[in-house]
Amino acid sequence: MRTTPLAKTSEIERKWYLIDATDVSLGRLSTAVATILRGKNKPQFTPNVDTGDNVIIVNASKLKLTGKKATDKIYYHHSEYRGGLKSVSAGELLAKNPVKLVELSVKGMLPKNTLGHQEFLKMHVYAGEEHKHEAQKPEKLDINNLI
Repeated sequence: MRTTPLAKTSEIERKWYLIDATDVSLGRLSTAVATILRGKNKPQFTPNVDTGDNVIIVNASKLKLTGKKATDKIYYHHSEYRGGLKSVSAGELLAKNPVKLVELSVKGMLPKNTLGHQEFLKMHVYAGEEHKHEAQKPEKLDINNLI
């Protein structure tokens, strides 16, 4: 009887990928990044083991929002005080803090448990060109080929 080989954390080889978000739709970027973070692009994917790779996203301030998402998509958070519901549109968030916009989008596509939190920590987002992960020698990925 054959059994499916399950990945072990000690056997996983992690790569570093660099993705340029210039003129890429937020949703398409997020789905591609979430797939890489989970490790679903690898043949040894195991749902209960973190098999994903590290992802660096640069130029987050230059990504695009399609349709009317800039005005109609609203992100909410609460201050825990009465009447403390805060809201910000996706367009405002892109102008103020594009890193937060990408993080919220990708985080929503990952599992809501400790494994999802581990996978989320392997994503590094930067608003501009510069990043501090040159020592890891990231492999540049063209996001248009992944979609």
